[in-house]
Amino acid sequence: MTGSASRTQTRQHLLDVGRTLILQRGYGGVGLKELLDESGVPKGSFYHYFASKEAFGVTLLETYFQEYETRLQALFVQPTGALDRLMRFWQAWLDHVDASGIAHRCLVVKLAAEIADLSDPMREVVHAGTTRLIERVAAVIAEGQQDGTVNAAMPPLPLSRTLYGQWIGAAVLAKVDRNPAALQDALTITRHMLTPQGGTP
Repeated sequence: MTGSASRTQTRQHLLDVGRTLILQRGYGGVGLKELLDESGVPKGSFYHYFASKEAFGVTLLETYFQEYETRLQALFVQPTGALDRLMRFWQAWLDHVDASGIAHRCLVVKLAAEIADLSDPMREVVHAGTTRLIERVAAVIAEGQQDGTVNAAMPPLPLSRTLYGQWIGAAVLAKVDRNPAALQDALTITRHMLTPQGGTP
């Protein structure tokens, strides 16, 4: 393995370990020493890849949103109707909620409130990433409204923003309750909001 490949692998390893730890305990709950101990990376090497823990957090969030958008694009280009694609996206928040569903893996759910007043650079990454996500969902809503498969009672962007906020809140409640009922309710309400009046929910 070349030195460049090894450095890339080590950097990614730090990000992978950090994501797992932060999803468990939050940004403030994970110290740099714990991250280094868990990853087996010396402290000096950490600063070769990241100028600070905050810089690490920024990169972690940027990588998260890049991966998220890739998965979202793969889902939204499927040759199915707009309503079906939208509901598949929201269903993914609930699928295997205890292990692999979006709600469980979501760094926004875990970190948004914590970092909003703690780190402006990290807040800006979350703001930009969620804005792109909301706009992408809104584009599919608009597509469905144009062909009559999605309820046109609300403009696409406010509807997308409302639905996303609902799901973020439901994911937080699901964590607090240790019960997916809030996510199941969100799925039912989302289908009702997206299905055209007179349609079959």
